[in-house]
Amino acid sequence: MNDDKPPLDPHPLSEYVAWAGNRNREPILGVLKEKLPKDTGRVLEMASGSGMHINFFAPHFDHLHFHPSDKDVEVFDNIKNLSNEHGNDNIADPVHLDLTNPESWFNAGLPASFSAIFCINIFQVAPVSIADGMMQCAEHLLADDGFLLIYGPFQVKGGFTTESNQDFHKILSSAGVAEWGLKDVADLQAAAEKHGLELKQQIDMPANNFSLIFGKK
Repeated sequence: MNDDKPPLDPHPLSEYVAWAGNRNREPILGVLKEKLPKDTGRVLEMASGSGMHINFFAPHFDHLHFHPSDKDVEVFDNIKNLSNEHGNDNIADPVHLDLTNPESWFNAGLPASFSAIFCINIFQVAPVSIADGMMQCAEHLLADDGFLLIYGPFQVKGGFTTESNQDFHKILSSAGVAEWGLKDVADLQAAAEKHGLELKQQIDMPANNFSLIFGKK
């Protein structure tokens, strides 16, 4: 893998997203191996993008069934092509799920209950307002003992945990796109509280990222 960092580009099929995804997938897999159920269950990925993560994780959990989703139907063919290339028969076809539109959650034809939901590297380039939709969706779709994993770089209590995260925030903010920048863990916690969820664990990850584990109260 080429370690040269491509120019910042949040499009799910960009070289930058592929670079970031390859860099973080192994550490996230380690968390999933610890947290996911050892028996049968279903796992939903929100904002699957290219499908790189769900197709990397699924072969490690033959006993689980994975469901990709995204608001952008443009990426669906890429997700399905990756699943076919890797022979991942425990991945369902992607469904349209828009975190700003509750109708899409309930009309997507998803199963009624999931053991886990995960979302990777979305909040630095998405409005923090989608946290409300994400938590409301999780409230309805998570099993009582299920969890929501949100991975990415965040501010903590209004500050930056590292200089590199502060620099990354400045780069994002300078792009001139509204809402680009590192969000605060507290904002996600506030959204979770409104929907019967709470932050169960905040796991330090490589490259100054976090895995935030939310569950029902």
